[in-house]
Amino acid sequence: MSFNSFGRMFRFTTWGESHGPALGVVIDGCPPGIVLRPEDIQTALDKRKPGTSKFVTQRKEPDEVKILSGVFEDERSDGPRTTGTPISLMIENQDQRSKDYSDIRDKYRPGHADFTYDAKYGFRDYRGGGRSSARETAARVAAGAVAEKVLAHLLGGVWIRASMVQMGPDTIDRDNFDWMEVEKNPFWCADAKAAERWAEKLDAARKSGSSYGAVIEVVASGVPAGLGAPVYGKLDADLASAMMSINAVKGVEIGAGMEAAALTGEENADEIRMKDGAPHFLSNKAGGVLGGISSGQDIVARFAVKPTSSILTPRKTITAKGEETSVQTKGRHDPCVGIRGVPVGAAMMALVLTDHALLHRGQCG
Repeated sequence: MSFNSFGRMFRFTTWGESHGPALGVVIDGCPPGIVLRPEDIQTALDKRKPGTSKFVTQRKEPDEVKILSGVFEDERSDGPRTTGTPISLMIENQDQRSKDYSDIRDKYRPGHADFTYDAKYGFRDYRGGGRSSARETAARVAAGAVAEKVLAHLLGGVWIRASMVQMGPDTIDRDNFDWMEVEKNPFWCADAKAAERWAEKLDAARKSGSSYGAVIEVVASGVPAGLGAPVYGKLDADLASAMMSINAVKGVEIGAGMEAAALTGEENADEIRMKDGAPHFLSNKAGGVLGGISSGQDIVARFAVKPTSSILTPRKTITAKGEETSVQTKGRHDPCVGIRGVPVGAAMMALVLTDHALLHRGQCG
């Protein structure tokens, strides 16, 4: 299987399967001299790990990260520092229940990659989906935590935040938006009232064996103007690719996104004035990217996550031999996989920005 790597200057490769002994990531291109401890990474992983509330899968994984290479510490240093060599991170799987998947060994689950994996490779790991499982995103979050350390080293005060802004058809009220609320509820939602509504709705869906989709918004503040390139290295194109690569994502938009098509030119234009001796935009329909290059405004990306395909309701399908049948997915699954997609989206934003910061330094100094 190819295409397990992402990025150019700051490049990472994930490895491992949902029910294998471990999964992890190798990061290439990290600058030397940056203090990096396991706890720097663990904080991010704890936000994504399963079993943190009744609204996510009850698989019990500590997701404890181990740094295998790429850092060094001696008695003269103030902590383990990156050496500039590849950083290898490993997360052991400890709570696999592969027997839960024995019934679907020869059945294709609707909405999953079972059929397409078989069509491409003629073989698939049916235990939790193997590489197609959202378990792979733990490795991305680990890499994203390293990327945030690099961003702080290169650019200083870049602040990346993410919030779930919609569950099913129920969207947040922007008047209630408060970033301080995000870590106070199990949905990572900046609207406390919306989180209360979602808790009731998702609990009912969970008990009935169904699921909901979601929309995640990721915002990066403090990014300077100038990152990206105007043709084939567009910052927003790479952001869209990064977000679209997350498991279960079916749509991505930057700034106003799809809404921009309904606006007039006057409404869509982000007018510019001067404020305190610097350019000041009066709106941000562009989502912080103009012509593929960052404008200095907040970079705003949103992505839509489909409802979890693993549900208890029987669905029509076929077997690997082409026989018509039905399938009911057992096991432990997220009733709304978008919840744990919030830290994954933040990680992908950090990874793309770090890659572009290094590319910019390489070309422009």
